[in-house]
Amino acid sequence: MEFCDDCGSMMQTDGGMWVCQSCGFEKPRDSEKERQFQEATTESQSSDEGVVDMSEVDNSEIGPTTTVICPSCGHDRARYEMKQIRSADESETRFFTCVECDHKWREDDH
Repeated sequence: MEFCDDCGSMMQTDGGMWVCQSCGFEKPRDSEKERQFQEATTESQSSDEGVVDMSEVDNSEIGPTTTVICPSCGHDRARYEMKQIRSADESETRFFTCVECDHKWREDDH
């Protein structure tokens, strides 16, 4: 990825050139720099993909828990995680998993 030296916009490739779609600035591509960047980013990625077996992991080791009533079984403990699923100016969404029955639900902070 390259950014325009003149206006700072993200540039696009056009053959052997980087071209700014905003102001028209052009500069030649540097194939050695691009190759080094590609190698650096692919080396840091793990090739170990697939399903993780959690069957022998104790529930207490999976993540934090909190006191909350499960809407399915009424138990008062659940694991939770928070994720940003809406725009950045909105609060995070809390996802719960009951430690008793594994029921999953979410709670939006308003």
